[in-house]
Amino acid sequence: MTTLRQSAMKELEKLPEDKISFILQIMQGVNNLNNDNQIERKEAFERLEQIRKKGTVVDYNAELASYRDEKYDK
Repeated sequence: MTTLRQSAMKELEKLPEDKISFILQIMQGVNNLNNDNQIERKEAFERLEQIRKKGTVVDYNAELASYRDEKYDK
């Protein structure tokens, strides 16, 4: 157990029983936020994968030159 966890446990032991329920609710809320974030990130990645264009470029140098010509040869 890390020193941070040990310190947290000592602080919890000092709390009166009726206050522990509040701390428990906070801890559960923090854990759910983390899980929700992970689920949201996974869903966002899946959406990006669905809309991502598949590349068909074979000659990258020619592609780059084409973009340069478009932008700078006006």
